[in-house]
Amino acid sequence: MNHSKSLAKYIFCFLIFSNLSPQILAAEKITKSFQAGVFAVDITPTQFPVITNGYFTERTEERAIDRLMSRAWVLDNGETRLAIAVVDNLLIKREMLDEVKRMVTGATGIPGNRILISATHTHTAPSVVACLGSGVDRNYMQFLPAQIAKSIVLAEKNIVPAKIGWAVVQDHEHNHCRRWIFRSDHLQKDPFGVKNVRAHMHPGHLSPRHIGPSGPTDPDLSLIALQSTDGRVLSVLGNYAMHYFGSTAISADVCGRFGDKFAALLKAPEVHPDFVGILSQGTSGDSHGGRDYSKPSKKISLDQYSEELAKTAFSGFQTIQYHDWVPLAMAEQTLKLRRRTPDEDRLKWARARIKALGDKKLKSQADIYAHEQICLHDEPEVELKLQAIRIGGLGVTALPNEVYGITGLKLKAQSPFETTFNIELANGAVGYIPPPEQHHFGGYTTWPARTAGLEVQAEPRIVETLLALLEKVSGKPRHKIALPESPYTKAIMESTPTAYWKFEEMADFNAIDQQQNQNGTFEPGVARYLPGPQGAGISTGLRGNRAAHFAGGRMKSQVPGLGEPYSVECWIWNGFPYDARPVTGYFFSRGINGDATAAGDHLGIGGTGQEGKAAGKLIFFNGNQANQLLVGKTNLKMSSWNHVVLVREGRQITVYLNGRATPEISGEAKFTCPADAEIFVGGRNDQFALFEGKVDEVAIYDRALSSTEIADHFQQSGVQTLAASSKKNAVNDDLQPESKPLSPAESLATIHVPEGYEIELVASEPLVKDPVALAWDAQGPHVQWSPRRRNRQ
Repeated sequence: MNHSKSLAKYIFCFLIFSNLSPQILAAEKITKSFQAGVFAVDITPTQFPVITNGYFTERTEERAIDRLMSRAWVLDNGETRLAIAVVDNLLIKREMLDEVKRMVTGATGIPGNRILISATHTHTAPSVVACLGSGVDRNYMQFLPAQIAKSIVLAEKNIVPAKIGWAVVQDHEHNHCRRWIFRSDHLQKDPFGVKNVRAHMHPGHLSPRHIGPSGPTDPDLSLIALQSTDGRVLSVLGNYAMHYFGSTAISADVCGRFGDKFAALLKAPEVHPDFVGILSQGTSGDSHGGRDYSKPSKKISLDQYSEELAKTAFSGFQTIQYHDWVPLAMAEQTLKLRRRTPDEDRLKWARARIKALGDKKLKSQADIYAHEQICLHDEPEVELKLQAIRIGGLGVTALPNEVYGITGLKLKAQSPFETTFNIELANGAVGYIPPPEQHHFGGYTTWPARTAGLEVQAEPRIVETLLALLEKVSGKPRHKIALPESPYTKAIMESTPTAYWKFEEMADFNAIDQQQNQNGTFEPGVARYLPGPQGAGISTGLRGNRAAHFAGGRMKSQVPGLGEPYSVECWIWNGFPYDARPVTGYFFSRGINGDATAAGDHLGIGGTGQEGKAAGKLIFFNGNQANQLLVGKTNLKMSSWNHVVLVREGRQITVYLNGRATPEISGEAKFTCPADAEIFVGGRNDQFALFEGKVDEVAIYDRALSSTEIADHFQQSGVQTLAASSKKNAVNDDLQPESKPLSPAESLATIHVPEGYEIELVASEPLVKDPVALAWDAQGPHVQWSPRRRNRQ
């Protein structure tokens, strides 16, 4: 080869291209083409009965009431080609999906690391993963992989020039946290007989045994839309954290009906003949579609719910701006994680129990979890496949199985992209993935099994890996989580607190001091990022104001040099009844950790002690030896936010409530705080009468706040507090009951039954008398009546 001629040719080409005008370069960019192909393949089983695994024990179904589908996209910008498929199934193992990807690569050339496949999590689809009490449907396992591959291959064959755009709309009405925190006097047992369950799924509507949700939900309803070049809608891919709705027989549930409902909202000329509507699962491990347990049961059908969701999505769809070309990128990484395997004693128990069971099916909770311990022991490590996609200015993450809403919010808050959404149940099935702090509360989504068996630190490791992948595909660093500014925060900071904890944290066990002096530490038993007090001056930013929920843990911190005078300011929301224990709960304490004498200053809410005279009122106590108790005037309404400020000046104690000029408490109490006392929020220093509810915006001052400052802080928040009650009950002559009695019709509205079932009021007082059976269990009395039979016409 003549190297001189080659070099001359290279220099000639370089000179030509280096002198291209900006207009020519711009024109070259415009010539880049964007293409997309979509297709949906019917994956409804052809042989019945089929095994399903969407419940605790195995079920079989004899029919399908709608179609199951595998819906696929292929995107190509001339530089990168990638595929996304969303499959109507509960969950699919990675081994099966890897085989599907090999089939697709062989047919299309799209590399396996450029293919994302997720499940919709319908609980009424044939089982392809053995879990808990369910096995697999072997006929369907052989049928499904080729059908998924077929949907992607045909989408690739259907590729046409297209435009793409995206949008996000907030929908708070159609997903709610289904995992609620029990009252401390209603703890439940786990499958191994240990009474440690502080949070569990599906508490029931208006449950008196629970306090509130254990975490936030992600309300974002995200959409990507494809248009053909003539402006017709080719496909819409939605993403929402609703878990599932519930159906009878074989059904694709909400995700299956979403596309048809959405298409019906489009004008006929706007819909492409090949239109495919898709709904993927967001981070919904602790949420549920359609059930708000803080309210009476609402009767709504699967069709109604799907239509309402589609209408909300359509409102966001109408704001989409389309692009003729966008950058595409995709990155993938595997992550090995340990499982929480049984110790020798538990494994011995499990093996003995399964041996005794013999060939019988797994039915009882103890047998099912015994079997799961053996499975965890036999496979102590798993490998996850994580992915991130860039579509222009949009980021998408893919992670396996069911993660909590707070995990999705962490990813969105730190993503380098302006808009990000998360597809769970993607590229495998490894069970629930709770944040570390949620393991302390226990419950089904944490019990060690193949459905929830990963190591405690799995969630932060997954989040870190996905953020690194987002950085890779975007070419930008992740965002730091910035706390929203508000008039209330500004007013607090202008009063120069010594320490100020906003309790907006989503991760780790640190409570960040806004003065950057004294970070605190959350103990186990504190849930994060729950809704805080809401007002125009305090609830700002996309997610609003956030608070910590204390359920067995405290926040503790050192504030060196704090003496007296001093002040503490905070917001409190109590969820514990006032007639359940001597002190309802202490939410602020200053003393030595573990001091049995409880020397120090302690602020809380009274209970049945003192003959109930302090029940529901603010109380101040200075330790067992001094034994001085000061009681407030106002009966605090349960489950409502209140602004409280304690001011100590020498022996003088003044407590202000909700910005009022007249003190709630005014009296004298000896100062018993030791010199090296710590600050505790959510419980007393000796852990007596731990607070059960939410606390927010805690500020410590090394001086006495004036009543004028306090009133100004409250006014700046814009929070409208509930008026105190003057009603009476048996516990205290001034105290409002926890809830009013319900009529038979109102009681009926609090009961939720699955679709396809109805509940009917047969008889109620005064028609009911003479019970024929009475039984008690942990949930209270169960009475069987013998009402007169009614004739039906």
